[in-house]
Amino acid sequence: MEDKRILYVSSEVVPYLAENEVSIMSYDVPKMINDQGGQIRIFMPRYGNINERRHQLHEVIRLSGMNLVVNDLDMPLIIKVASIPKERIQVYFIDNDEYFKRKATFTDEDGILYPDNDERAIFFAKGVVETVKKLNWVPDIIHVHGWMASLLPIYMKHYYKDEALFSETKIITSVYAQSFDGNLDSELLSKVKFDGVPQEAVSELEVPNYENLIMSAVKHSDGVIIASDRVSSSLTKFIESSGKPFLPFIPKEEYSLHYTNFYKKTLL
Repeated sequence: MEDKRILYVSSEVVPYLAENEVSIMSYDVPKMINDQGGQIRIFMPRYGNINERRHQLHEVIRLSGMNLVVNDLDMPLIIKVASIPKERIQVYFIDNDEYFKRKATFTDEDGILYPDNDERAIFFAKGVVETVKKLNWVPDIIHVHGWMASLLPIYMKHYYKDEALFSETKIITSVYAQSFDGNLDSELLSKVKFDGVPQEAVSELEVPNYENLIMSAVKHSDGVIIASDRVSSSLTKFIESSGKPFLPFIPKEEYSLHYTNFYKKTLL
């Protein structure tokens, strides 16, 4: 993968958040490609429970300052950056005081999903793309991890479909085991439609639960990786019947070669 540009967009990444399937793979896979000579960038939300001092985050003034429209509201975008120690890997953090200042990731102290998680996901998707445009850094592949990043394939295929910068970019989505119960805000579909995404393209979002979010991301991706051995049978069947190139679950000790080959096939 030497000199290929891979953009990783993830809900969670170690060492900034606790270890789980998503956060570990969102570190291990970029490190693997970095070690192979690929050019990588990682983007994640700057949740309030990330210790900025310990991880040496700092704001990038030249990238911050624009406003993103979410459901007809202007929301200021703040970009912060840090480097993963010893790896020479830069991580960009999408931040906004309204959406990400609270001291947790997805739920409150009682385990209840934040009511604005849908808008946080929209803001994150737009924030990533707008920042990459400012960087003028054209990815060959965008690899999506975790449900908070799952709207990015939708926005790339609709809201940003006329961006010449991304005309050759391929999108791969990794699918993990279900990570939340219940639904996001019932108005998610109308908020996405506000941005010009046709309803028939994202009809699953009428019921914005975990599986439907992922199904919609799969529909808008160029390739899919089953990244957990605990993905539900219904989601697995959907992926297998989607017509999208997909990589079945590969145990960690074997995935390196398989992921690299899947990247290469997706780029053909």
